[in-house]
Amino acid sequence: MKRTTFLILLGLIYFSLSVNAQSIRTTKHNLSVTSPGTIKATTESEICIFCHTPHNSTPKVPLWNRNVAGSVYTLYTSSTLNATEGQPDGASILCLSCHDGSIALGSVVSRISPIDMTLALSSDANLSTDLSNDHPISFLYNSTLATSDGQLRTPPLTTTHLDNNSKLQCSSCHDPHKDLYPNFLLASNLNSGLCILCHSRTYWASCTHASSSKTWNGSGLNPWAHIETPYPTVSQNACANCHNVHNANGKLRLLKLVPEESNCLDCHNGNVASKNIQSQFAKIYKHNIYGYNNIHDPAEATSVTTKHVECQDCHNSHASNASTATAPFVSGYNVGVSGINQSGVAVSSVSNTYEICYKCHAGNSWSPPAALPRKISQNNVRLEFATGNPSFHPVVGSTITNSPSIIPPLTTGSKIYCTNCHGSDNSSDPRGPHGSLYPQILKLQYTSIDNTVESPTAYALCYSCHSRTSILSDNTFKKHFVHVVTAKTPCSVCHDAHGISNIQGNSTNNSHLINFRTDVVVGIGALLRLEFVDRGDRSGYCVLKCHNKVHGSGMSY
Repeated sequence: MKRTTFLILLGLIYFSLSVNAQSIRTTKHNLSVTSPGTIKATTESEICIFCHTPHNSTPKVPLWNRNVAGSVYTLYTSSTLNATEGQPDGASILCLSCHDGSIALGSVVSRISPIDMTLALSSDANLSTDLSNDHPISFLYNSTLATSDGQLRTPPLTTTHLDNNSKLQCSSCHDPHKDLYPNFLLASNLNSGLCILCHSRTYWASCTHASSSKTWNGSGLNPWAHIETPYPTVSQNACANCHNVHNANGKLRLLKLVPEESNCLDCHNGNVASKNIQSQFAKIYKHNIYGYNNIHDPAEATSVTTKHVECQDCHNSHASNASTATAPFVSGYNVGVSGINQSGVAVSSVSNTYEICYKCHAGNSWSPPAALPRKISQNNVRLEFATGNPSFHPVVGSTITNSPSIIPPLTTGSKIYCTNCHGSDNSSDPRGPHGSLYPQILKLQYTSIDNTVESPTAYALCYSCHSRTSILSDNTFKKHFVHVVTAKTPCSVCHDAHGISNIQGNSTNNSHLINFRTDVVVGIGALLRLEFVDRGDRSGYCVLKCHNKVHGSGMSY
């Protein structure tokens, strides 16, 4: 029996060392002189000696032949990390006896003198004692953690990769004896198959990043330069499109690049994704993603309290897809993003696109001020769009107001997106308010300079929804032609495009988006009266002075 057992063991050892795809002999972990890699011994022919010894090992299991340096490691930290990390232990501390770079590769317990090596550990393989840019290890992974995180699978996992103490270790992802998959991975990471054994991101199954067959066209920065053996498509690289589990440049959330937007724009510059969003941020008016770094945080308050704007504020890279929607509902491009609803309540995943805008444009201390000086000043667009207002553009709800100038298919019952007005100035560019040649990131020209000669281009934004012919034929207001064409008065002098809050205005003086600009229009009389008075359908009058002409109650419209 003993002889039989010995022969079986001998056969297993021979099999494991034989020259085949599963042999350590053919991997870079063979550090002997016979290694296929560039880092190897100059004369030492033994293979297992670099990690194991049959006598006087430290620790006894698994007959380890290397000393542990006793280093204190800097651990990964993140506002979204729910695991309780400790200093590396178990299999991880054994791996780090080589991979933290503090002990020479040839320094083994069983030899008095270190084994002479051709090269030191490469920079990619040297994790150093700073593990703050590496995937966390040596933490308890159990159902409690999975529940508190909400984005992790509950053990037992599809394939059990935890150690005997239910901890996640280096060995949870890597098999040091087999290099069947790049970097000694336990399984193929095609489509991030290894990542999703633990990570279960909400929306990921329908995310474009999980299904896109786009490839890099070879221009510009290689988006997959950080991957030792990249796959050819976006979906095949999956998580690795943005993340690097070891030696990540962006320590927070292990992003491959710093600053944050670079992780998006090395694909969304027309070299992988078909639309070039990067070009939009070169325009004069834009959401300035380049102006902030490491301020955005996934765990930040839904109402942004520290001024910043990043791609992640409007897009969820684990959720975004190309599905369409009708106003005001959120489309696939913005699904899974947090926001503020019309009641001012924070929501973790918006239902309506305007709720994303409210994170920054709903009265924060640094919210952009009103673009033009007006009698009623307001920088909280949530209040301006409220459906109880005396007048408003139909972003939150329809106006249900008679408006003969509306161009089909729009009707008085229609709703629109903020992006109907705010977005790229070129219709062939990517949709959304990334950048524009026009102020306030407007899609079309909306001239606000007084004494402007009326033309289809001067007020192109207004005329994209309101018929120029109807407006200048005075179908909606008897004096439009006189004001806009003859007196050269811009639309913005009388109309406040978002709306007038019901806590500031009323239906008599502020219907039809009337909120006069105080740099053009002034009050009259001892009380400096400045107002419009609505007297019913297409009837009313103004009390004010404009272009040195006094308007009074006797001038009925």
